[in-house]
Amino acid sequence: MKKVYKDAKSALEGVVKDGMMVMAGGFGLCGMPETLIKALRDSGVKNLTCVSNNAGIDGAGLGLLLETRQIKKMIASYVGENKLFAQQYLAGELEIEFNPQGTMSERIRAGGAGIAAFYTKTGAGTEIAKGKEERVFNGERFIMETGLVADLSLVHAWKGDTEGNLVYRKTARNFNPMMATAGRVTIAEVEHLVQPGELDGDMIHTPGVYVQRIIHTTAEKRIEVRTTRKRQAA
Repeated sequence: MKKVYKDAKSALEGVVKDGMMVMAGGFGLCGMPETLIKALRDSGVKNLTCVSNNAGIDGAGLGLLLETRQIKKMIASYVGENKLFAQQYLAGELEIEFNPQGTMSERIRAGGAGIAAFYTKTGAGTEIAKGKEERVFNGERFIMETGLVADLSLVHAWKGDTEGNLVYRKTARNFNPMMATAGRVTIAEVEHLVQPGELDGDMIHTPGVYVQRIIHTTAEKRIEVRTTRKRQAA
């Protein structure tokens, strides 16, 4: 089965539809599938539920989809770098489901592993637990969280082969591996695309069986927050 597509637009054809759930990898701007997100914006698809650790920043990542009002709901754990996100939420234009970061990570991993739900102590006795099933184990309260499975997962890899085996580099190996397993369809953008057999099997993070489509892309190395030391007066 041919998995490599000429560009992001063709890779999304026949897959995207209004109202779908989309997972997008990345932590801040690191490991973010920016090329695929831009193509998703250009497709004009609407009423998306997006699952991502954060919502990008103003003008980049999922922030692009917020600008065009294509996102109906965000499932995320951190959104502090996006002013437009906050504006839309406070105006009642955007639904939000906040998750503790570890809980969201495990929900995605569980979805990819075929686990319908699990119990965690995180959030018990707080607003996070509101409306959720609770049980007591060994004298402690736990709340039930459900696994997440997306209609489409978009991931970014440093290197991959034409069979869909993927390798992530350093911090970009964040939500990408688990999201790749939790999508009914997974599309990967890859910086360095090689032929089968060129990857060290012990270094593969996502086996190709989880990846249906691939594009070759470049990565723009952005700095999310620049911190510099003040110069001493001469």
